[in-house]
Amino acid sequence: MSSRNRDQGPDQARRAGRALDAANFFLADVRDGLGPYLAVYLLTEQRWDEARIGLVMSIATIAGIVAQTPAGALVDATRSKRLVMVIAAIMVTIASLSLPLFPGFMPVAISQGIAQAAAVVFPPAIAAVSLGIFGHAAFTRRIGRNETFNHAGNAVAAGLAGLSAYWFGPTVVFYLLGAMAIASLVSILAIPARAIDDDLARGLDDADADEQPERASALSVLLTCRPLLVFAICVLLFHLSNAAMLPLVGQKLALQDKNMGTSLMSACIVAAQLVMVPFATLVGAKADRWGHKRFFLAALLILPLRGALYTLSDNPFWLVGVQLLDGVGAGIFGAIFPVIVADLMRNTGRFNIAQGAVITAQSIGAALSTTLAGFVVGAGYSAAFITLGAVAAIGAAVCFVALPETRQIADGDPLPRGKTATAASAIAAE
Repeated sequence: MSSRNRDQGPDQARRAGRALDAANFFLADVRDGLGPYLAVYLLTEQRWDEARIGLVMSIATIAGIVAQTPAGALVDATRSKRLVMVIAAIMVTIASLSLPLFPGFMPVAISQGIAQAAAVVFPPAIAAVSLGIFGHAAFTRRIGRNETFNHAGNAVAAGLAGLSAYWFGPTVVFYLLGAMAIASLVSILAIPARAIDDDLARGLDDADADEQPERASALSVLLTCRPLLVFAICVLLFHLSNAAMLPLVGQKLALQDKNMGTSLMSACIVAAQLVMVPFATLVGAKADRWGHKRFFLAALLILPLRGALYTLSDNPFWLVGVQLLDGVGAGIFGAIFPVIVADLMRNTGRFNIAQGAVITAQSIGAALSTTLAGFVVGAGYSAAFITLGAVAAIGAAVCFVALPETRQIADGDPLPRGKTATAASAIAAE
């Protein structure tokens, strides 16, 4: 019997929604592992040089890129999505907490590679569980709520880490990560398993799974859905533009005042996360009415504006103020990203591997962003900001010209049962 035949009462849905809120809040810290604190810990506590730190972080990044699409395929294939998230959370935590015990280069490189590869499970799994519980009609609002709690969790974790590290030193982040990991495990397990419709969670419509004809292979789905390929290109360009902007701002701040640079950098991160909260909420509340493409286009257009504004002044408070626009763009992007993928993959059963593939493009763009900035910054910081902004402008042009309004797929007539991504892309391109 299909999972669609299970009854889900309003009490169960409310309980699942509250558990998802908590999971998004606490996983905000766990899914990044030690994140930006890894470099600080290795530099200050283990006395590593910058080259070794950079190599370890590059290894971790590559591991995440390689694992991303298979992680999406795993989420599509399994009916134990909660268990997958629990295992991933445990792996990230163990890998991160092993650092003080095994501080050599190879153990750190292996542990951080494992942590990064395990963490890539969380975005597609959370989106899949949300779709499986609330369905397509309520998915946009639910994703907006997920992102609201995620950004709130990031802001709280960053604030706690900053204050605790000031008083107790960099090693306190290990204890914070452990506490957040335990809370995230409890939250994930609190999601009622029976509330998750496993067929809906893969992007299938409301037909019984037994009635669905054989579907195209995952590779065929990814390569034949033209709007998905266009979206992946736009996402790559978004992160190619965005990822290096904050590090460049941090460098400008540090050059002016080494002592204040770290504090102002932390202020940038926390403030941007707080700004993301209302914009993620806005996407959840209005995207189905205003259009999914319009929100994504707005996120792209904010980046050229940021790049131009950074060049107007070196005043630290001006730079921090402009950085708040990162909260606008990233808040919109994080909330609209899974919604557009769900639109394009509706009724294909390949929602999560499509998420993984597009996140892979996102990760590649982010990895190349600092390289691009490093080449251009020799001509000055203004040249680097303008170049990064121009990349996003190209992405906005591609989005405007080539990406259809995907909301038509979600809000229009249901797709015929059993249609593959080829048919879905034909509908999206109309």
